[in-house]
Amino acid sequence: MKVVILAGGAGTRIAEESQYKPKPMIEIGGKPILWHIMKEYSYYGFNEFIICAGYKQHIIKEWFADYFLNNSDITFDYTKGQNEMTIHNCHLDLWKVTVVDTGLNTMTGGRIRRVRKYIGNERFMLTYGDGVCDVDIQKLLAFHQSHGKIATLTAVLQEQQKGILNIGGDNAVKSFREKNLADSAAINAGYMVLEPEIFDFIEGDDTVFEREPMERLVERGELMSYMHRGFWQCMDNGREKHMLEKMLAAGRAPWKKWDE
Repeated sequence: MKVVILAGGAGTRIAEESQYKPKPMIEIGGKPILWHIMKEYSYYGFNEFIICAGYKQHIIKEWFADYFLNNSDITFDYTKGQNEMTIHNCHLDLWKVTVVDTGLNTMTGGRIRRVRKYIGNERFMLTYGDGVCDVDIQKLLAFHQSHGKIATLTAVLQEQQKGILNIGGDNAVKSFREKNLADSAAINAGYMVLEPEIFDFIEGDDTVFEREPMERLVERGELMSYMHRGFWQCMDNGREKHMLEKMLAAGRAPWKKWDE
C-alpha cells in the first residue's frame, strides 16, 4: 500500500529554517523530519512513498538522489585516470520513493489530486510531512478495514490549534470545523487511510482537503476516527523542533521504534 506525504508547504511559522529548505526537510537528530515519518511507516511494513512536493521541491529530490551515496561506505579510486567506485557497505532503507512537484501554491486537496495517477485505483495512506506519532499503523489499517467507510483519520486529544473534530460514540466523525484557541478536543493528527473514492471529493488545485472534502465526507457519514491516546507532535516552530531534538537525544522519542 502506498503512503502519500504532504510536503509542499513553505512552513512560514518556522521561517528561520524554512527560508532555506522545505519544512519537511528540517532536521531533527541530523535527519529530515520527513525521513522520520517514512521510518515510522517502514517499521510497519509500508515502503512505497509518494511525496507531494512544492516549495523548494528540488531540495527533496536532491536529498533522495544523494541518499545512496550518503548512506554507503565507498572507495573512490582515481589511480587509473578514471573514477572507479567500490561500494563496501550500504545502509539503505528498502524504499520506493516518488517525488512529485505538485505546485508552489496548490492547496492540500489539490496536491492529493495531482498524484492520483501514481496512486491508481487503490486504497492508500496519507499524512502530513511535519509531525511524528507512535500510532500503531497496522491497527489503524485494521480499524479502517473493519468499518468500510471511505476515510479514516487519526484523532488525538491535545490543546492545539488544529481542525476540531466532534466524534460520536460509534467513532463516526459528526462534524469538522476550523481551529479555535479555546478548544481542548480531539484534533486531526493526519495518519489517514483513504479509499480511491476520495478523489471524487476533490475538485482542483484550490481545494483545501481539510475543508470541503472532509465536510462532505462528514455529511455522508463516510469519515471515521481512530482514537490515538499516545504520542503525537507536529513541528510548527523552533520551540517544537527543539523539543523533538531533545527527546531524540535523550533516547526517549516515542515515534522512533526502528533499530539504528
